[in-house]
Amino acid sequence: MNTSLSQQLFTRGKAVIPGGVNSPVRAFKLVDGTPFFVRSAKGAHLRDEDGNDYIDYIGTWGPAILGHAPDKIIAAVGDAITRGLGYGTPTAVEVDMAETIVRWIPSIDKVRMTSSGTEATMSAIRLARGYTGRKYIIKFEGCYHGHVDSLLVSAGSGALTCGKPDSAGVPDAFAALTIALPYNDKEAVRQAFAAHGSDIAAIILEPYPANAGLYFPKDNFLEYLRDITARHGALLIFDEVMTGFRLGKDGVQGIHGITPDITCLGKVIGGGLPVGAFGGRADIMDCVSPLGPVYQAGTLSGNPIAMTAGLTQLRELENTDAYSRLENLGARLEEGIRKALADTGNPFTFHRTGSMFCLFFTAKEVNNLQDAMTASLEQYRPFFRSLLEQGVYFAPSPYETGFISAAHTESDIDHTVAAVARALKSIG
Repeated sequence: MNTSLSQQLFTRGKAVIPGGVNSPVRAFKLVDGTPFFVRSAKGAHLRDEDGNDYIDYIGTWGPAILGHAPDKIIAAVGDAITRGLGYGTPTAVEVDMAETIVRWIPSIDKVRMTSSGTEATMSAIRLARGYTGRKYIIKFEGCYHGHVDSLLVSAGSGALTCGKPDSAGVPDAFAALTIALPYNDKEAVRQAFAAHGSDIAAIILEPYPANAGLYFPKDNFLEYLRDITARHGALLIFDEVMTGFRLGKDGVQGIHGITPDITCLGKVIGGGLPVGAFGGRADIMDCVSPLGPVYQAGTLSGNPIAMTAGLTQLRELENTDAYSRLENLGARLEEGIRKALADTGNPFTFHRTGSMFCLFFTAKEVNNLQDAMTASLEQYRPFFRSLLEQGVYFAPSPYETGFISAAHTESDIDHTVAAVARALKSIG
């Protein structure tokens, strides 16, 4: 596979961009590779600058649930652009988006738009502290909530890829206000509240952690968090930036029947453009300026082009059989990969929910970050490179989640399964 143009672009990029990329995981550092540079994308496929085609299981890291460049979104955005790119004043489409989010997610009475998931989680933390008058935040190891100073403690995603769970430049005083606990550990949560209960403003978590691989709550863990926060007067924040509208109309909270106090959203609601949102109970959200004392603002928040793209995508999800199709494609991929893994005898753990999946090269049950870190990087590297040579693009890190889109075909899935089988044989 010729990637000479991508290699040239990477060399040029490294001279003027830190690491040659604008987000760390894109550097392919953990898989000892050179990133390919994309020229175009359509449906479930990417085409790089050298003309190579890839079946894409990244989906812009989640937003491309309908695939790349869906015709209806492109048409809607094209029409919106003719009226201007942004105004700095309210627009009707912002209200349409807010009404849709409130209608789809019962726990949200009011919602504020931002320009990224990081802004959403940052604002939710500030709001929780402002509402409760408390200082401590509990997060869970491996849960990534964006590059917010106080939340870059035992983080996942690109922080793991770089081999540095914490970041330089975060003062000790900021980190000291964050209590990082193992996911799925009720006893650790109980002890934290026993020690600091009256000072804990909130628990924030990815209800399905998807930035250190993908794993799930067990033993009614989410229900326990809802109960203990309610008993201690703390807030429960679900970071559904990744799972919101990806796993259904009301996300993980709908699957488990749990009502968080604040929900953070992003990715799917932008239709591929920069977006984020946080929302929750009316009495909490009314603490946000201009109604309340918690300041939050953004020049591009509620940008009409991003709102148009996201709203068009949500309406397509609502008016088609996209979710059932995503489940069927996910089940087909899981069945094929599990069979290929069983045939090779490799130790593995495979997790999937709907259109999200992750393969761990470990026989250990994966329930938290420590378990996920037992997966063999030495096996994943050649596995990833073999898939890429075969035109299948999985995450360039074993600590990331894969995504299926409604634009994938059964043929795409079957080609991928065959490529996985060949990749597994090549690593022994």
